[in-house]
Amino acid sequence: MACVSHIVHGMWREESNNRHRFGEMGYWLDTAKRAEAAGMDAIFLADVIGIYDRFGGLDASLRLGLQIPNLDPLSLIPAMAAVTETLGFAATFSTTYEPPFAFARRMSTLDLLTNGRVGWNVVTSYLPNAARNFGLDGELEHDSRYDRADEYLDVLYKLWEGSWQEDAVIQDRESDRYTDPSRVRHINHEGAHFRVEGPHLVQPTPQRTPVLFQATGSSRGLKTAARHAEAIFIGGRTQEEVRSHIARTRAEAAAQGRDPAELKFYVMAGLIAGRTEEEAQAKLARYRAYYSVEGALVHAQAEIDLRQFDPSITIGQALAESGRSLGNMGRRFGTELTVGAALEQIASFDEGRFFAVGTPEQIADALEIWLDEDGIDGINLRQYHSSETLDDYATLIAPELRRRGRLPAPAQPGETLRHRLTGRDRLPDSHPAAIQRRNFAPPQPRTETAAPNASPSPANAQNANAQKESALS
Repeated sequence: MACVSHIVHGMWREESNNRHRFGEMGYWLDTAKRAEAAGMDAIFLADVIGIYDRFGGLDASLRLGLQIPNLDPLSLIPAMAAVTETLGFAATFSTTYEPPFAFARRMSTLDLLTNGRVGWNVVTSYLPNAARNFGLDGELEHDSRYDRADEYLDVLYKLWEGSWQEDAVIQDRESDRYTDPSRVRHINHEGAHFRVEGPHLVQPTPQRTPVLFQATGSSRGLKTAARHAEAIFIGGRTQEEVRSHIARTRAEAAAQGRDPAELKFYVMAGLIAGRTEEEAQAKLARYRAYYSVEGALVHAQAEIDLRQFDPSITIGQALAESGRSLGNMGRRFGTELTVGAALEQIASFDEGRFFAVGTPEQIADALEIWLDEDGIDGINLRQYHSSETLDDYATLIAPELRRRGRLPAPAQPGETLRHRLTGRDRLPDSHPAAIQRRNFAPPQPRTETAAPNASPSPANAQNANAQKESALS
């Protein structure tokens, strides 16, 4: 994330860490070149469009550098793409506050300029401050955000997949025709949340639709992910939980007419490696020495400050003493865990099942279990230290994985991110976006019923748009 403190809070203070350089172009160029040399598929860029102000208010977030200041991730991609050939980039963008038409052009521009190396992490945003930044009094209701996201994606599919035929750009110099008008159409979308006429402003790009990432949590979020996502971020405290989550998501995808085998599942993994076990443990101790428990509470939007309670009482008792209802702390740890045990777990920043510390061999052993027994397809490597985490992966972990045949062949210039992850450049036919490719119809002539110099009434304009949409669906 383009900020000082993303997830491992407080680590930016470590003397050799480069997190404070997130506003320097050279930092991102260097990171991209290191990641490509390490054989990584992509750099994943998180984002928020508000502040964490529920615990500690604005003061705590600013003081700790906790995701503020924070740069636009989409603006970083062209610079990193210019110094790499095969590395992919996936960026987070919300469907809740900005209109789909502008985002469609922005993402198509990136797909074109990177030669198909971009993905999009679809989020609906959850910070109350984000809602207030866009003129609302508070967050939209949870399920309504996902209803809006479904329509947002449908609009994008019409623009990316259905507005231009593949061969629309003909570049015929003799006839002075750059684009064949018969191969481009308006989309004339009329929905509950959006009205978009089109056409899309960018010609077909290498992937058309960027690789679609999404995390799941709620049952409503799972339905949206199962309908749209190609790469899904999941978690779980046990192997059984992880396998169950994957099975539920695949079953929901099948129920929505998709091929469930086409979904890929990724977990965020913390890997701390050393040439010896002692070296790895010393590195872990160094990281923990800088970790900020306050930062973790701010990021978790904790409803109570666990540090203010007797460590021997339970979280349920602490909630009762403070008069607060069950919230993030209760959901994360349960009401029966003691305050002291919860604080100890926070301070260790261990991420449960997908956390490994040790030699390259020990870490590879853990990864193989996650791949073979949990059933995941890969990991999103958690960054503890810039650039020690990346360098340790490149010099210690990746060579051992290659020795075991666990890494794919090196990516080739010109290979799209989707091809790298799925073996294809475009979305498969079972994806809901594919219907837009099949339903292309030539542009329909406009029928003017008003006088030549008069504007149609809003009702007539709406009816005309509805008729055109019907003809094109």
